[in-house]
Amino acid sequence: MPDYRPHQPLLAPELRRRGIYILPNLFTTAALFSGFFAIVQAMNGRFEMAAVAIFVAMIFDGLDGRVARLTHTQSAFGAEYDSLSDMVSFGAAPALVIYEWALKGLGKLGWIAAFIYCAGAALRLARFNTNLGVVDKRWFQGLPSPAAAALVAGLVWVAIDNEWSGEEARWFACALTIFAGVTMVSNLRYWSGKDINLRKSVPFMMVVALALGFALVSSYPPGVLFALFLAYALSGYALCLAGWLKRKKGCEP
Repeated sequence: MPDYRPHQPLLAPELRRRGIYILPNLFTTAALFSGFFAIVQAMNGRFEMAAVAIFVAMIFDGLDGRVARLTHTQSAFGAEYDSLSDMVSFGAAPALVIYEWALKGLGKLGWIAAFIYCAGAALRLARFNTNLGVVDKRWFQGLPSPAAAALVAGLVWVAIDNEWSGEEARWFACALTIFAGVTMVSNLRYWSGKDINLRKSVPFMMVVALALGFALVSSYPPGVLFALFLAYALSGYALCLAGWLKRKKGCEP
């Protein structure tokens, strides 16, 4: 007899499992804890430690997905848990840290700027979740929330390291916070790095370049990390400008 059961939609392979796996969720929990720790430290006035905690959350956030793929422990629960963790670590935490450090003195403008960032992170994560399997995996649509968080936290870290007070940097902090929030919900393209095959052999000079990169970051972590993420944030605008110039040149007779 023919089968009259309703058709079940095919789910992405990584979201088919409904189980809960300890290893990837352990890294997600560590990222969530780092974001929460950043909030607590900001409330206690330890802004440099709060900024560093956000960078630590980035490391754990980058590991949980890779560990899940390598160990074949992807699950729908893990995907949802990761999004909620990202909202705390890269949405609420950076907004609160930058507000407590610099934006509080701007009054209404300060908390509006912090909210623009927080709302931008929430919208960015929601759009990312709904566009899974639709957009090109080689590119992100809008600035990723971890990169935006690193931009805000990097400013706090490098400013404190150079003995700048939040009051001295508040206008730049306000502009950067709004810039990060708006860029997250933009349609600009950002390289995702997901086309890199870690199992593929690479030239020897690539290993040398990686070693030099680690040495460069370790020489002055606050300044180098802030510069790297600022360059990454601007790269989306550079790609957009390059595409516009290319289209304009193609339209010329």
